[in-house]
Amino acid sequence: MGKNLIITEKPSVAMEFAKALKINTNRKNGYLESDKWIITWCVGHLVTMSYPEKYDENLKFWRLDTLPFIPKEWKYEIIPAVANQFNIIKTLLQREDIDAIYNAGDSGREGEYIQRLVFMMAKPNPKAKMKRVWIDSQTEEEIKRGIEEAKSSKEYDSLSDSAYLRAKEDYLIGINFSRMLSIIYGRRLAKEINEEKASISVGRVMTCVLGMIVEREREIRNFVKVPFYKINGDFTKLGAEWKVSETSRMWQTPKLYNETGFKKKSDAEEFIKTLEGKEAIVEEAKKSKQKENAPLLFNLAEIQNECTKRFKIKPDETLEIIQNLYEKKLVTYPRTDARVLSTAVAKVINKNLNGIATGYKDEEIQKYINQMKEEKYSTNLTKTKYVNDSKITDHYAIIPTGTGYENLKSLTDLEKQIYKVIVKRFLAIFYPSAEFSKINVTIDVGGEKFYASAKVCTKTGYLDVLKKSTNEEQNVENIDVKKGEKLIVNKYSIKESETTPPTRYNSGSIILAMENAGKLIEDEELREQIKGAGIGTSATRAEIIKKLEKIKYIDINNKTQIITPTHKGEYIYDIVKMSMPDMLNPKLTASWEKGLDMVAKKEIKSDVFMKKLEDYINSKFDKLVIRK
Repeated sequence: MGKNLIITEKPSVAMEFAKALKINTNRKNGYLESDKWIITWCVGHLVTMSYPEKYDENLKFWRLDTLPFIPKEWKYEIIPAVANQFNIIKTLLQREDIDAIYNAGDSGREGEYIQRLVFMMAKPNPKAKMKRVWIDSQTEEEIKRGIEEAKSSKEYDSLSDSAYLRAKEDYLIGINFSRMLSIIYGRRLAKEINEEKASISVGRVMTCVLGMIVEREREIRNFVKVPFYKINGDFTKLGAEWKVSETSRMWQTPKLYNETGFKKKSDAEEFIKTLEGKEAIVEEAKKSKQKENAPLLFNLAEIQNECTKRFKIKPDETLEIIQNLYEKKLVTYPRTDARVLSTAVAKVINKNLNGIATGYKDEEIQKYINQMKEEKYSTNLTKTKYVNDSKITDHYAIIPTGTGYENLKSLTDLEKQIYKVIVKRFLAIFYPSAEFSKINVTIDVGGEKFYASAKVCTKTGYLDVLKKSTNEEQNVENIDVKKGEKLIVNKYSIKESETTPPTRYNSGSIILAMENAGKLIEDEELREQIKGAGIGTSATRAEIIKKLEKIKYIDINNKTQIITPTHKGEYIYDIVKMSMPDMLNPKLTASWEKGLDMVAKKEIKSDVFMKKLEDYINSKFDKLVIRK
């Protein structure tokens, strides 16, 4: 009887698999073995792509006449620091007594790539069946399910293809364009930043993100504040603001800066004089009810943005914490783009809720759970916006598993707080909608219209869990006016306003802007609707921001997390804009990401993608470098 070999991404995960399979054997050098199972592990990447000089040692020297470098046959090598573990895995993979090999790498494109490189270099026993374990959390139950339901590795070949292409694309664009721009512009850059020599680092996603940051900074720098003057009316019972309408004598006049403001204070003062002595009559008083549902669940970009706002931490720190919560069985898989659940998970969601109810000893959370029980809130999510199989690619949203509470003690305070943020967002989806009473009032003063509105929360619903500030609300009940009613005018006044520049990105909002291909959309519902083709992936975005900071193209303020470009970053932006401006276009970068996605979904073949990439690189060189 042969054995089954499992390869996980790192030792800690291997130990969880051993626990789930009840393997209580001594740890050998780099693996565990029982009578039926062998479990070993990678330590992140074991294999890497070779640099150009491994193809030809003359390529060590950066020269234009040897560019672009596009190999026909790709070379890979073992990373020296981890060669020992690679050799252990290789020996195990080639063992004659192995019946099945389970790839239990991280359940994502990059996790697939790490393992496929190992298989490519290690040449496993050809008689062994190759299987893929794909899991959504590291609970014992899910690990067992993943092993039992492991599909043939072939089912993941297209994901593997897109992973290889992603690496080749980043390699080719990074090496060719960094070398080309460094050769042409390196001296100028060195002089500009007062350094002896300087190279220029270009990346498919990185350069595009640098562009977003520099462009925003320049918009702010070039912004000229424009003052304008609004008119307020103080009437009995309520205050209201004037806005131009078709019946206004100011309709389409050049004196207005916008529909509520005058360009000059003197014109606003003149206008007020024309209102004096005129009757103020309520033209309309519309009351309405409004419902608002809890927001969708967290994907990685949303929780990174939330943690930057709340705790002023960088996205890579958030990912590290959530990865730790995942490995401690507390939450589901972090590197996800989805903000909804699958139908299958929604059907057994009570398991997660019961786990929280019995295991999570937090007073506030227990209060919410008890409220759910007392009020008999439905846990059937099937027909809600929180369940949508079509919006899930590899994994559903980040939610608490309802297990792992024995590990809570070992968490830092910040980790505990972030876990609680995830639990609250999850519990909120079972609560009823919040309800509001709204009133919109239009007051007519001789053909000029003043508008007032107020909104008050009449039923808190999900806001019990996700408390929002309600201090901006006037009490609707206090605004007791009826259509046709005459109001006494106390006075009219002028309020000076000014236009405001756009705000800088912070390390969380830039992640959201990347997810939406360069657009920072503040409105959560709207963000969800346009999502589709982002730049970078949930797994890589935080790393890209980290790299830009490391190579000193951007600065991130530690206290506020606000991002600004450095002088060097701006100069590099100018070089790229002058030489290859489409590298700064988020739509182009997003279209490459979309192409990789299409390869993974078998909508296009790898060689079609590769040909496009090679043509793109060659066209840049044809344009920028005068070929001999």
